[in-house]
Amino acid sequence: MTADIGERTHTIKEAAALTGLPASTLRYYESIGVIAPVARGESSGHRVYTDADMNLLIGIACLAATGMSVGDMRHYVENGRLGPAAAEQQIALLSERAERLAEEARLIRIRRKYVKLKIDYWHAAAGGDEPEAERLAAEARSLVKRLKPAT
Repeated sequence: MTADIGERTHTIKEAAALTGLPASTLRYYESIGVIAPVARGESSGHRVYTDADMNLLIGIACLAATGMSVGDMRHYVENGRLGPAAAEQQIALLSERAERLAEEARLIRIRRKYVKLKIDYWHAAAGGDEPEAERLAAEARSLVKRLKPAT
């Protein structure tokens, strides 16, 4: 497969810079079928990314940034080729990801609260306010079970 002349193209280095994905990840995604094989330059044999390839890669980079698994990204791209007929599958994949992100956000809020309590504890301890330091320590201890991810 070679790139059409006259179409705007990008090297793998440019594609990596534009997507934020390392070149090794771009090659990996191609090797496992997250993206279709990329065109190659006729003389160099190097990967040549078209604007259409770049649009897909930017979307994949966004999915990766959400923490979506490689397998789910592959399904998402495959389903995307089917268009509206795959809407239910796309909604299911994205809804599951949204639920996981909501759980991650909940855990981050608890972790931030724990760290804030520990900061306040050390301020109280440094200021000699032992009752306040003990109260803060007890409140921090009460978060321990909530700090663990839900299974």
